[in-house]
Order: sequence, then structure tokens, then C-alpha cells
Amino acid sequence: MDLTIGSRLKNAWNAFTNRDPTGFYPQLGPGYSSRPDRPRLSRGNERSIVTAIFNRIALDVASVKIKHCRLDENERFVITIEDGLNTCLTLEANIDQTGRAFIQDVVMSMLDEGCVAIVPVDTTGNIDVSDSYDVLTMRVGKIVEWYPQFVKVQVYNDRKGYKEDVLLPKRSVGIIENPLYAVVNEPNSTMQRLIRKLSLLDVTDEQTASNKLDLIIQLPYVIKTEARRKQAEDRRKDIESQLSGSKYGIAYTDGTEKITQLNRSVENNLMNQIQYLTDMVYSQLGITTEVMNGTADEKTMLNYNNRTIEPIVSAIVDEMKRKFLSKTARSQMQTVAYFNDPFKLVPVNDIAEIADKFTRNEIMTSNEIRQVIGMKPSSDPKADQLVNSNISQPNEEQPVNPEEAEYYDEGGEDQNG
Repeated sequence: MDLTIGSRLKNAWNAFTNRDPTGFYPQLGPGYSSRPDRPRLSRGNERSIVTAIFNRIALDVASVKIKHCRLDENERFVITIEDGLNTCLTLEANIDQTGRAFIQDVVMSMLDEGCVAIVPVDTTGNIDVSDSYDVLTMRVGKIVEWYPQFVKVQVYNDRKGYKEDVLLPKRSVGIIENPLYAVVNEPNSTMQRLIRKLSLLDVTDEQTASNKLDLIIQLPYVIKTEARRKQAEDRRKDIESQLSGSKYGIAYTDGTEKITQLNRSVENNLMNQIQYLTDMVYSQLGITTEVMNGTADEKTMLNYNNRTIEPIVSAIVDEMKRKFLSKTARSQMQTVAYFNDPFKLVPVNDIAEIADKFTRNEIMTSNEIRQVIGMKPSSDPKADQLVNSNISQPNEEQPVNPEEAEYYDEGGEDQNG
């Protein structure tokens, strides 16, 4: 029923004019200047190139579409199942995160910690007594303790406004272990060695920026008496006064004095080690400088996707399928699947040409191509046939001219015989 202008105005609401400035809201909870549910990287990773690598991988994983869907008897995508789980993956995982932001959070936390938990916060059933339920909201949790059948997880409680430790059964929590653990998270892995070198560089930079020279002055006399000690202290203060009072930081010393500087430059040795370890990390993860700055070509991106992105996406999808879908649901051909568009880097004009070549050369059927780009199969039987529709097939019946058919019916065949 159409609303009148009066009823629309009556039910209209404005965020500013409809607020009671004297109103009291007792259920607001604690307030913060920043989001308390955001992941915090450990071990100083937030200050180094490690963050850039983690963020690049997390963004690329989050760009892959993950859906709760149904398959046909050939395990091909048929239709998306519109339920709570699919809403979490595609629209809204919780009150603070979209589906894409949630997956990015999962990957960032997993790369940093090595293992992360996907916690179903709100469900339609009790997860302690049944495995048949729909997930309505989910959050990323940090695993703090492991038990044979349970895990203690630190997860953000959006009703209270802070993180809590909760004990949950393993069979109801998605536990995602980093498939690149040996490269990224092992104590002596290439990534951890790089992190230690970067931390050492940060310490050295802070010392250099503190304006401390760290000098040792060798005086031309032995300091054994209190008088000599006072004389040495006066000499130290004199040099400090010269350096602080000089415009260019210049001081003079006696020709018999020897000065040694302790904070030696680290540019040669440490920077070379950091560059070497960075190149090693790039190589082991299939990453290049072009991938990081967004100028990589198709072959480079394909190598990066196959070696880094696909294993992480598969780990997330497989665990969700195992924990959040019951056996009954899986027997009904329900699944959690990802759709990675192989034509993402291909111009639109070239996609049709590629599809035409694949069907014309009988490499893929039309439905197989539709499956690759995330479209449901066509109901046309020809879409499942691996034939070139532009060429007549040997077993096809050739159309008969109506005049020739009439001629044979009237005895034309006897005349030729």
C-alpha cells in the first residue's frame, strides 16, 4: 500500500534531529578511540615490510568469491544457497565486518599467528548438542590454549565491547592453519629471520637518531686517583660542550688523545642481509616486486595465485565445509566453494574470443566455461556437448530437400533402379 506524504513524514527519522540530547543510554558499553576488535599484529610486524606482504596476500585472498552453494551430480555449481552462512561470506559476517573484511581479518591473523579460529558466534541451534544449525554471525578468534577436544579462544564480544576467552569444542570451530607455516611462522623460517633483522635495524635507527655518539676517549694518562678521575670528567664535559655548542657538531682534541666510536654503520652488512632475506621470502611465496606494486603480468600473477593464494583459500573453504556443514547437508550436495575468476586480468573483448576458441577446438563445453567464470550451467543440452557447433558431425542426419522427398515417394527410386 502506498504511503501518503503525511505518513512518510510522520515515520521519517534523522540521526541528528531525532536524538534526545538529555537521553541516557545505559547499554552502550565501554567506549574506545579505535576499534577494539581489530587484529593487532605481534612481534613488531606492524612496523616493517612484513605488514605489506601480509596485507597484499590478505587482500588478494579476500577478493576471491566464497559461497555456500549447491552442486549437481557432476559436482558443478548450480545455485547459491541464501542462508546465514552465505550472508556471512558475501555480505555481513558480524555487526563490525563485511564478508570481505572478515576474510581479510582471517588471513592477516593466520599469517601472523600461524593458526586462527573462525568462531560461530550466533547460530540457529545449540552447537554443543547438534551439528545441524545455520551460522548467523562469525568472528575471528585467537587460539590461546589447546586441549584434546576443545580450544580456548580469545574472541571479541560485541555485546560487551571487549575480548573474552571462551572454551569451545573443536568440532564446532573452524581452525585454519597457515599452509605456508614452514616459510612464515616456523621459529627459524625465512620470514622470522627477516623479522628479527628488521627489528635490529629499528633499534639501530633509534640509537642513531638519539644524537648519541657513543665515544670512548683514551686519555694520555692513567686514571687511578680521584684527582685524575675529576680531570677526566672535566675533559668529557668539555668535549660535550664543544659538540653541543658547535653549529656543525665539530670539536677538537689533544694530539695525544685517541677517540673510538662505537655505533658503527650498519648499512653494508645488515642492509645486505635484509635485502637477501626479503628476496628469499618473495621467492618462497611466489611474490615479486611487480606483484606488490600492482604491475605484474598474467604469468607472474598466475604463479603467485597458484603458489600462495589458492592454498590459503582452499584451507579456509575446506575447514568451513568440514565444520559448518553437517553430513546431511553435504549428502544433499551442499558445499562451500570458491570462485576464482581466471579472466580477471583479461580484457572483456578477449574473453569471448577465448571461449570461442575453447568450444570450437572442443577443449571445453559451454557449461564448463560458464562454470569457470562463476555462472550456473545452461539448461540447453548442447551446452554439455563437446562438439564444434560450426561443423557438421558425421553421425548427424543431413536435412532432406522436400522436393526430393516427394520425388522418391512417387517412385523416383524405381526409375533410378
